[in-house]
Amino acid sequence: MPSHAGPAHPADPSITEHRTADATLTVTVDGSPLAGQEVVVAQRGHKFLFGCIGFDFIPLANGELSAEEQAGPGGVTGSLGEASAAQAEHLAELWFDVFNFATLPFYWGRFETVRGRPDTERLRKTARWFADRGVPVKGHPLAWHTVTADWLMDLPNAEIAREQAARIRREVGGFAGLVDMWDVINEVVIMPIFDKYDNGITRVCREIGRIPMVRMVFDAAREANPNATLLLNDFDMSAAYECLIEGVLEAGIKIDALGLQSHMHQGYWGEERTLATIDRFARYGLPIHFTETTLVSGHIMPADIEDLNDYQIPEWPSTPEGEARQADEIVRHYKTLLSHPSVEAMTYWGMSDGGWLGAPGGFVRLDGTRKPSYDALHSLVKGEWWLPPTTMATDDQGRVRFNGFLGEYEVTAAGRTAAFRLDAPGEAAAAVAL
Repeated sequence: MPSHAGPAHPADPSITEHRTADATLTVTVDGSPLAGQEVVVAQRGHKFLFGCIGFDFIPLANGELSAEEQAGPGGVTGSLGEASAAQAEHLAELWFDVFNFATLPFYWGRFETVRGRPDTERLRKTARWFADRGVPVKGHPLAWHTVTADWLMDLPNAEIAREQAARIRREVGGFAGLVDMWDVINEVVIMPIFDKYDNGITRVCREIGRIPMVRMVFDAAREANPNATLLLNDFDMSAAYECLIEGVLEAGIKIDALGLQSHMHQGYWGEERTLATIDRFARYGLPIHFTETTLVSGHIMPADIEDLNDYQIPEWPSTPEGEARQADEIVRHYKTLLSHPSVEAMTYWGMSDGGWLGAPGGFVRLDGTRKPSYDALHSLVKGEWWLPPTTMATDDQGRVRFNGFLGEYEVTAAGRTAAFRLDAPGEAAAAVAL
């Protein structure tokens, strides 16, 4: 794995308060305290979900990289020849050295282009590929009016609704154990008034209304996997999203987490706006996931563009000035999110440049080299917010004390190793038997 130096301890008081524990670890060997001995404590994982989409790795996980270009779900395209396999492996190495949470594409219009022929196995293999590497996976999305199945247009609304619910039960039930978190429905605020093109999901939502639509899809997902974490996701951070959430909760629909999108192609939100947005949605008492975030390292999209999808240009290059700005904003944004206790996850929308809308929003340039933003994020996740292998001496009761970020740890002594977790901030006690 790449080596990146970084400070070993958090400096931001609010992050320390919400994300770390003052741990007292008691170590025993064969039932007796390991007194007055050296032990090595090392962090092995974060509790916070540092996520990134895993779309790029579908061809790699399925062994599809060959001399021919191949496209997969979500518009993923394999590179060419042996060099592309090496590039994909390199990108994966960078990915796993920072991120611990993946989002995979389940856009209905690409997942099931032909009715009754879903691309299940390729996604299953990819989800397993991540799971085998210890990374949980979220599916995105189960219901959305964009990139939905064209063949729905030939059906009456009642049958579209039945197909949508059946599709959700099929995916959520069939992927249970591999994918246990879902963006169940995406962008409901505009769903019934979406007018860029006709589609089956908007037709249904227009007929039955937003809240009945949310109930239908959440009921189907909950039925298929009662243990799944189910999200309501939207890009609309206005009061309209708050009204939708309030109506959904008032209707007794159980939401496990709220998804907030933050594609910042038109400029970094800034700390004040970000915290104010989190506070507005934190009042519902639900965990908050920043589900889709981008910060560009090229020119900023003009402010008069209302729909980001309308800004598609032949080239959108990354620049040295833009890369320096992106690195600074990445650090500020992640620190802002971790300073708020309601935020449990953050998913970045693209490891490499040239992804969504062709924007230079990735951590890696088109030539596969790291941008400053990658090193800046790595210095947080595996530096400032990480406890490397640290030698400590136990007291006469076999205890060591340290401050560490919440997550998974190992302790090694006397040739033996045991795992433990820090799950809650503040004072924490843990015990391991070697």
